[in-house]
Amino acid sequence: MNTKVTIAGVELKNPVMTASGTFGSGAEFSEFYDLGALGAVVTKGVANVPWPGNPTPRIAETRSGMLNAIGLQNPGIDVFVKRDIPFLKKYDTKIIVNVCGKSEEDYCEVVERLADEPVDMLEINVSCPNVKEGGIAFGQDPKALQHITEQVKKRAKQPVIMKLSPNVTDITVMAKAAEAGGADALSMINTLTGMKIDIHRRTFAIANKTGGMSGPAVKPVAVRMVYQTAQAVNIPIIGMGGITNADDALEFILAGATAVSVGTANFANPYAAKEVAEGIENYMRRYQVEDIRDLIGAVR
Repeated sequence: MNTKVTIAGVELKNPVMTASGTFGSGAEFSEFYDLGALGAVVTKGVANVPWPGNPTPRIAETRSGMLNAIGLQNPGIDVFVKRDIPFLKKYDTKIIVNVCGKSEEDYCEVVERLADEPVDMLEINVSCPNVKEGGIAFGQDPKALQHITEQVKKRAKQPVIMKLSPNVTDITVMAKAAEAGGADALSMINTLTGMKIDIHRRTFAIANKTGGMSGPAVKPVAVRMVYQTAQAVNIPIIGMGGITNADDALEFILAGATAVSVGTANFANPYAAKEVAEGIENYMRRYQVEDIRDLIGAVR
C-alpha cells in the first residue's frame, strides 16, 4: 500500500502535514509523538525581523471553530535558523517554512536567507497586508499575487507554495495568478475573515475587531474551493480548513488535493495530525486502495 505523494519533486511519506501557526515548529507536539509520523511539518510564519503580533485578546472561540488575530507573532529569521531548523532536522519528516512579510522586500529577504538552509519547501503567506499598497493583502489582488510569486521564485532555491486567501470573489482567478507567477504548488485555504462581539461587555471579543476564522465550520467552503481550483490549475494543491479526522482529509483529497494540512484541530487534540495519517491508511485498507494517488481528484 502506497501512501507517498510528491509535490514539486519533494516526496512525502504520507499526505498529512500541519497547518502553519497551529503547530509552532513542533517542539511542544514532539512530546506527544514522533514527528516522523507526518509527511511534513509546516512551521509558524517567519519574518525577516521579530514581530510582536497584535494586542490581546487575540483568540475567541466560535461555534465549530475559532477566531484568531495573533498578528503573525514570531521571533524572526535569525532565531528560526539557529533554533528551529536544527530541532526539526532530528525527525524523519519534510520541513516546510511559512514565510510572511509586509512588503515585497520582506518576503524576498527571508527567502534569500533560507536558500542555503536544509528546508524542503517554502510556503508564502500572501494573506499579509501589503503596507505599501494601503493594506490590501497580496493575496486579494491577482496582479499583486502574480508579481510577488514571480519575485519569490527568482530568489528561492526550494519549491514555492503560495498560500491562498479565501477572502476573494473568485478563488480560481487567484490560483491562476499564482500559477502564472511560477508557483510550484498551492495551499488553501487560509482563514476566512470573521468577527465576534461580547454582548455583556458590549465590545469586540478580540482586540483587532476582526480575526481569521478556522475550524470545522469552514470545511465545506474549503472543500468547494479546493475542488474548483483543482479544475482550474495544473499544479498540486495542499488542502486545509477544518480537518479534524481522516474522513475530513479524504474529502479534500477526493476533491483534488494532493496533500492536506491539519490546523485548528491540533489545539483540541495534540494527536490530531498523526491520527489523520493513520486514519487514511485504515481507509485505504478498508476499501482496498493500493495507491493514494488513485484517490486524488477521484470525484469529478
